Amino acid sequence: MVDDDIAARGIRDPRVLDAMRQEPRHAYVPAELSALAYADRPLPIGHGQTISQPYIVALMTELVRPRPTDRALDIGTGSGYQAAILARLVAHVTSIEILCPLADSARDRLARLDHASVEVRCADGWKGAPDRAPFDVIIVAAAPEEVPPALIEQLAPGGRLVVPVGPQGFEGQTLLLLEKTHDGGITRKEIAAVRFVPMTGGEP
Repeated sequence: MVDDDIAARGIRDPRVLDAMRQEPRHAYVPAELSALAYADRPLPIGHGQTISQPYIVALMTELVRPRPTDRALDIGTGSGYQAAILARLVAHVTSIEILCPLADSARDRLARLDHASVEVRCADGWKGAPDRAPFDVIIVAAAPEEVPPALIEQLAPGGRLVVPVGPQGFEGQTLLLLEKTHDGGITRKEIAAVRFVPMTGGEP
């Protein structure tokens, strides 16, 4: 999967590629789909949610340029796979899932797989985790219609945020990379057209 579907499509960061090689993706998909665990495609995980395509996980991870000393925020825990990849690359991961059954199962799974540096919360990802901020890295695995202001606020100077933004459907979404400059400004870059489940929650 890593050589044929990820590195072949342009992912170059050796730490990201190693993390993808080491993490057992089959542990994060339903048992009945285990034969497809290493196919480069998203898979359903229940509750109307999916585990992202491996290439997209690798791309988003490479874009935020994770460092061993970083603190990361992962929005949309799902099965816990993205949080696990980050855990191999940064010092600590706070992962937020709005669906408590998914949060509970991901927490148990990550504990079984020895990812002690991941804290999973059942909460509204739109609000981030202000008590753990600032974050050097933020990855959002669901698509809001606009970038949640709280996530920009919680990004550390020099930090990177990657998020799919677009309509509350699968069409017309764009993956964005936002970086906070050391004087607090924000730069943004459009990366690619993508398809993510909608981000739920958000302020009234």
